[in-house]
Amino acid sequence: MDIPKDHPRYDSLVTRERLADLVKKGIVTPTGLISHGRGEAFDYLLGERTTDAALRSEKAAAAYLLNAERPIICVNGNAAALDAKGLIELANATNSRIEVNIFHRTEERMASLIRYMEENGAENVLGGSPDARIPGLSSDRALCTNEGIFSSDVILVPIEDGDRAEALVRMNKIVIAIDLNPLSRTSRAASVSVADEMSRALANMIRFAKELKDDDKEKKNILSEFSNDDNRTATMRTICENLTSVMNDRK
Repeated sequence: MDIPKDHPRYDSLVTRERLADLVKKGIVTPTGLISHGRGEAFDYLLGERTTDAALRSEKAAAAYLLNAERPIICVNGNAAALDAKGLIELANATNSRIEVNIFHRTEERMASLIRYMEENGAENVLGGSPDARIPGLSSDRALCTNEGIFSSDVILVPIEDGDRAEALVRMNKIVIAIDLNPLSRTSRAASVSVADEMSRALANMIRFAKELKDDDKEKKNILSEFSNDDNRTATMRTICENLTSVMNDRK
């Protein structure tokens, strides 16, 4: 589709076309399009911008990844389609491994996703040969690698399923979730809930990781002051304020 660059929804329409194209290639599932649409709806409510609360959570996320002994960045179809290069750059900036983990799992789709990440610059992507399971999950998302997800201490889970986020928290992992819905089970369960569009979130986290890399004191201060509950409350307050503002504009 030839989308005019002056269209007010240009970036959104380009993203939708890319997701639709990657459905045909087996990277994204049709139900993944529903998930993306739900996220876009919450982005509208947040003003399609990075809020102050999101910035705080992105800075905390970067600090946690940098301090981790075994950080993992988890990738599913939507995450790969939305910003594979951003995920890879963040992994490089925080010395994190990448593992593919998906709900609609087939060997063919796993191979396609791993190949897609490697074509975008990732190396030694995990997930193709699972040798461990996340306790408490009956779906194929339980399948993981001991080298990666199972033994990780900090894990980034963009575009997440709530049941797996809860299971990872029960394993005493620090779970960083990128989820535009502050009311989702994922956001409620996570140690750090990042309510921001994924590409914006990744860009900020990469910047913070580079700034904080050698500043142990600042990383400690950021993590000691961060409250995920307070941050989620601030995110929901922003949504309410935006809705009130729109209603007032109509008067």
